[in-house]
Amino acid sequence: MKALTYHGPGRRTWGDVPEPTVRDPEDAVVRVDAVTICGTDLHIFKGDVPEVADGRILGHEAVGTVVETGRGVRTVAVGDRVLVSCISACGRCGYCRRAVYGQCTGGGGWILGHLVDGTQAEYVRTPFADHSLHRLPDGVTDESALLLADILPTSYEVGVRNGRVEPGDTVVVVGAGPIGLAAITTARLYSPARLIALDLATSRLDAARRAGADATVDAAKADDRTVRALTPDGLGADVAIEAVGVPETFELCTRVVRPGGRVANVGVHGKPATLHLEDLWIRNVTITTGLVDTSSTPLLLDMLVGGRLDVGELVTHRFALDEMQDAYDVFAEAGQNGALKVALFRT
Repeated sequence: MKALTYHGPGRRTWGDVPEPTVRDPEDAVVRVDAVTICGTDLHIFKGDVPEVADGRILGHEAVGTVVETGRGVRTVAVGDRVLVSCISACGRCGYCRRAVYGQCTGGGGWILGHLVDGTQAEYVRTPFADHSLHRLPDGVTDESALLLADILPTSYEVGVRNGRVEPGDTVVVVGAGPIGLAAITTARLYSPARLIALDLATSRLDAARRAGADATVDAAKADDRTVRALTPDGLGADVAIEAVGVPETFELCTRVVRPGGRVANVGVHGKPATLHLEDLWIRNVTITTGLVDTSSTPLLLDMLVGGRLDVGELVTHRFALDEMQDAYDVFAEAGQNGALKVALFRT
């Protein structure tokens, strides 16, 4: 089969690799029908995730069809159309029993495209299939379901829920890429009074307005005082969501949040950021970080089916699966070509 493999910072190959097989009783093998590229994959190519081994098949988001199951799999069967979650969960360890699947100590967590071969391939082996695959109703398209593999639960759980967005809050989202736009979409479920988005790219600021942002700010032309001036009393945001993953955006979030506010870091960081405790300690600021658990995926899927989540504009570019290299090139230059999520489909 064909797959996208990693060979060190800046090096990747689309080529032939062995097809996956069931190794453990709880495995399933899924034919990949739709797949996408994540910002985390770009972090891997920058060398920000050194645990990824040479030759690893990347990718941790997919929709597909089950073609083989181990003898211990009970909740999905051959022929089922499924969402492949970015997080694998053993279902038995202390963390999984508390639905904190991202911290699974039983062999799961974020392993696809990280510690085991991932989804950017024609087929993928999915460990712990009962807890890591979600059967999809007929009315949900592959493209819409693909957005529930990672970006929507990540934005909701690590951004909106960790940030404790409440009705009437002012929310600042720094970074209007796919994660930031998904944060705007899911924050709106809580009726904030004001949503403000920052980004460097005009196309992404336009997308933020379409997603529901009340105000947008060109990050190249503004500072924290400009952002605080957009909040109702000038004191800053109740919640600042960091959706980029670089030191400057994290530090900006700590400056635009009001006393007693919350900073929810979602971005994947490859370099240290300075934590100015000399300024923050007296302001009662709460800072949260996190890896998505995907415990919210069933809820978000129900909301998608019920028409309560509008994800129609998040995918901007579509490719055939064997155009993976082109898709990476487009996604890597998203600021120049207006790309948000790219989706690749089996033809």
